[in-house]
Amino acid sequence: MKKKILLPTDFSRNAWNAIQYAIELYKNEVCDFYVLNAFNATGYALESMMVPEPGEKIYEEAKEKSEKGLGRILERLTFRDDNPNHKFFMVSQFNSLLDAIKDLVDKEDIQMIIMGTKGATGARDVVFGSNTVMVMEKSRNCPVMAIPEEASYKDLKEIVFPTDYRMNFKRRELQDIIEAAKMSTAAIRVLYASDGDPLDDEQENNKKLLSESFNGLPHTFHIVSNVDPQSAVRCFVESRESDMITFFNRRHSFFGSIFSKPMVKSLGRYAKVPVLALHDLRN
Repeated sequence: MKKKILLPTDFSRNAWNAIQYAIELYKNEVCDFYVLNAFNATGYALESMMVPEPGEKIYEEAKEKSEKGLGRILERLTFRDDNPNHKFFMVSQFNSLLDAIKDLVDKEDIQMIIMGTKGATGARDVVFGSNTVMVMEKSRNCPVMAIPEEASYKDLKEIVFPTDYRMNFKRRELQDIIEAAKMSTAAIRVLYASDGDPLDDEQENNKKLLSESFNGLPHTFHIVSNVDPQSAVRCFVESRESDMITFFNRRHSFFGSIFSKPMVKSLGRYAKVPVLALHDLRN
């Protein structure tokens, strides 16, 4: 079945790296890749009453810059990716990044968003840029994979899945993790940061359901005790040289605030691996 992958770009080096990563990750899949650049006119806020119209000089200049940038990307892709199963579509849209993404996800039934962790400004001490965090938080009907600047693709051997076992997972909600593991024959490492107390009945039941959902895939369960969740993830990934972190970015949950600023800095500064944020379909 054909995949539809959205690749937002601001023409930064990090965005190009994310595009390359996506191509390699899906090298054995039939895919339509939508490379999106959301542009606006410098000096105009999109919510302003004075938004420039098509035909106006400032609008046309911004549009031309966007289309030329996408043209250069298409040219690079033509030389780089000769996979007959891959097709590329360049999309230039006058819009905010988030609204452009939501529009395209809805229109094209996008199944995955893959983007860089930092934008063109790329401050050294900022691990996850504001746009990446915003898309992960607000684009709640599509999974988002963030690719760090230093990440280069290698076949996935291990995907770390942190959980507090408080969510009653449905198999369809786990499908993106399962597919990522199957694409690269990676093992899933389920990680629980324990406060020292044993799992209660609800947690034990959810752990059992997880195991049943991952049946047929290599998977193991791990506990790190008396360490805060973000440190547990960081240490686990570093010590094992894991290849990807994936989790449910739920609202009002133990891991739901993992993309708050302190969590981002703790997780991202040390993890040089992609992070896949999934969303609870029930909230």
